[in-house]
Amino acid sequence: MYLDFFKSKGHTIEPSASLVPKDDPSLLWINSGVATMKKYFSGQVVPENPRLTSSQKSIRTNDIENVGKTARHHTLFEMLGNFSVGDYFKKEAITWAWELLTSPDWFGWDPDKLYMTVYPKDTDAKADWEAAGVAPDHIIAVEDNFWDIGEGPSGPDSEIFYDRGESFNNLAADDPENYPGGENERYLEVWNIVFSQFNHEPDGTYKPLPRKNIDTGMGLERVVSIFQNAKTNFETDLFLPIIEKTAELSAGKKYGANHEDDVSFKVIADHARAITFAIGDGALPGNEGRGYVIRRLIRRAIVNGQKLGIEGAFLDQLVPVVGKIMQSYYPDVLKQSDYIAKVVRSEEDRFGETLDGGLNLLNSLIADLKKQGGSQIAGADAFKLYDTYGFPVELTEEYADDQGITVDEDGFKAEMQKQKDRARNARGKQKAMGLQHDLLINVTTPSQYVGYTQLETKSQLTELVVDDQLADEAEAGTAEAMFDTTPFYAEMGGQVADKGDIYDLEGNVVAHVADVQHAPNGQNLHTLTVVTPLKKGTTYELKVDRKFHSKVEKNHTATHLLDKALREVFGEHTQQAGSLVEGDYLRFDFTHFGQVDPADLAKAEAIVNEKIFAELPVTTVETDIESAKKMGAIALFSEKYGKVVRVVSAGDFVTEFCGGNHVKNTNEIGLFKITSESGVGAGVRRIEAVTSAAAYQYLQGRSEILDAVAGDLKVTQDAEVEQKVTSLQAQVKSLEQKQAALEGKLASQEASAVFDQVTEAGNYKLISGTVQVSKMDQLRALADTWRDQALSDVLVLGAEVNGKANLIVAVSADKQKQVKAGDLIKAISPKINGGGGGRPNLAQAGGKNPAGLPDAMTAAVDWLKDQD
Repeated sequence: MYLDFFKSKGHTIEPSASLVPKDDPSLLWINSGVATMKKYFSGQVVPENPRLTSSQKSIRTNDIENVGKTARHHTLFEMLGNFSVGDYFKKEAITWAWELLTSPDWFGWDPDKLYMTVYPKDTDAKADWEAAGVAPDHIIAVEDNFWDIGEGPSGPDSEIFYDRGESFNNLAADDPENYPGGENERYLEVWNIVFSQFNHEPDGTYKPLPRKNIDTGMGLERVVSIFQNAKTNFETDLFLPIIEKTAELSAGKKYGANHEDDVSFKVIADHARAITFAIGDGALPGNEGRGYVIRRLIRRAIVNGQKLGIEGAFLDQLVPVVGKIMQSYYPDVLKQSDYIAKVVRSEEDRFGETLDGGLNLLNSLIADLKKQGGSQIAGADAFKLYDTYGFPVELTEEYADDQGITVDEDGFKAEMQKQKDRARNARGKQKAMGLQHDLLINVTTPSQYVGYTQLETKSQLTELVVDDQLADEAEAGTAEAMFDTTPFYAEMGGQVADKGDIYDLEGNVVAHVADVQHAPNGQNLHTLTVVTPLKKGTTYELKVDRKFHSKVEKNHTATHLLDKALREVFGEHTQQAGSLVEGDYLRFDFTHFGQVDPADLAKAEAIVNEKIFAELPVTTVETDIESAKKMGAIALFSEKYGKVVRVVSAGDFVTEFCGGNHVKNTNEIGLFKITSESGVGAGVRRIEAVTSAAAYQYLQGRSEILDAVAGDLKVTQDAEVEQKVTSLQAQVKSLEQKQAALEGKLASQEASAVFDQVTEAGNYKLISGTVQVSKMDQLRALADTWRDQALSDVLVLGAEVNGKANLIVAVSADKQKQVKAGDLIKAISPKINGGGGGRPNLAQAGGKNPAGLPDAMTAAVDWLKDQD
């Protein structure tokens, strides 16, 4: 209804973009509707229609600790928004907002239940609300109603609140927060309209923007709660099916029975939605960035599942429930639900092991505190539990409270802030919204790209930019230029820009083309290294470097073949996550959960070559988006497409949207060879490959290496190399086994002598000494022998291996309550300038000072005596 309303007001509906930001390092996630519109508001791109509207899925985790505890906090939410880029402003935005909310043809809400807040100095907004029909006593001036993020566009805003009635009131009548805009449950904020009319300058002043903008945000979940008269957002049909499924999986728990269980139900429902959408958009669990957020959400949900008595993995069963709820607007979620559930289940199983380790650490911390007479877990330890084991601090506090122990919350928050600072610095210091760049925004001089059919043209120079100013002439140096026609491709869709030269009509080079990018209104903007003066209005001859262009074409078509081949091998959930098409090689990033099997990679490579050798015709048609989709065309990555799109097909093998350059037949590619495959982030793999002559040169180099290896192995046939290497490996393995057996015998003989020497160390029987072994595994084997024979209470062995010191400590089962191997190893490892740790029954350490091993043995005796 929202989108239809603004469509009726001349807005273009923008589809909900991926949660993973594209080309925006300032954002970890798409966190609002305006986040996808930044390129328009900054002036980087001029939209075809300055009026835009969207329902944008978004993720925010800055208030994650409040999720489930309040009625309206979520990690994933949908933001409805309408935007004006230099078109309509305050009056229209306010008038239409009132119409949408109160008209019986649209939302039909009671006007008496609506309140508006305005910035005190924004008298225009107040007047416009009154003119629209709002009662004066329903308009409240609030000093905070000014949207400002630092340098960049800013301005007053107006928030709209819905009065849910006295039954929702959680405050006393005289409470200062009991008003629309205060912190209360009665007045629900549903919409914020930002009037972006100033530029916050670096010097702190505010200057009027040359183009005033409108940016609004309405939370879909909140609006639904009003339509369905739900107590909180969680009692709507966006969440209840997930909660009901969770209740089925729990140990007889019911939603609404008690507050603590309800919090867990809400956390699980919220997080299940977020992880399902995030993974569906290509992000995967990991140790940093987006991956860390997903892992944290999964772990919080699992911990809350345990509170409800759910044992084992269960989140994966909620994925299809989320998919069915959201199917009408996001059909891809349900289509990918099997894959998403597989990822979630893998992470659940992984955390199942981690959870036990975290509980062991927590119990150890509590035991140590009690032993030392302490009463508070350090903030750094609580953060380690949170950061390493995924324990929310609330869980740590619960466990500690049962033992009469508290947690240093301030210390924990300090550690958390350090992590946030590190993450913020890693993302860079880009501003959330750049300054408006008006130099080329109003330059609408047409510039036609003709490079699909021509690589040389005679063209008129229509615009010149020198030193960030429009100019009529450019001297030697750097300049930017537009031509009425150009054969030079502007970088887009992963394909690099063309290279080449600009000539005068007498055949003299006047400039070299260093780069080509799109101007705000879509023209090809050439970055030139000027050799001799250029003049606006003069006709020049533009020539693309044909050799470079041809290489790029081959690699670009190969990229499309590879994209399709990967989907055939790995499944349709595999999506392009980025690409680079250069002249010398191609790079292709794609989403994939787990490692890539070399055999599968070989299959994909074979498919590409099969299509090259099949000599498939490569055809291109221009059509509208809907017709292209009916042809089966697939949109690569998250490119922005206009009304008319180009569709590239290689026979009937692959059909995709693409505005780039391609060969006319796949046989022109000649040969395709993958040169590397690696992981570049959580759930993203990268393939680099070469084609044509570069592929031949790569294979020739490999052949020369093979010839050299064959020579070293003294075999005459290449086919014999593998057999010879296998034979040599078997010989090496046999010799290593014999060596290990001999070393084991020697170690056992040495150990026999050591095992015979049992000493008293306080109340404990101790065996200690240094032995000669070649690796740590042999020390562990000796510890196993000692345990099997029950020779003493404690074992401490040391050895020098490859110039470094190694220690192992073992404690018998009946003494582990009094003595822990991990504690003893920590006490003696400083003697070898090292450190270590382990379980109560077995621990090991390494260090740089083998000469300290005898001292470590002495220290072990002293430490055990102190345990009496």
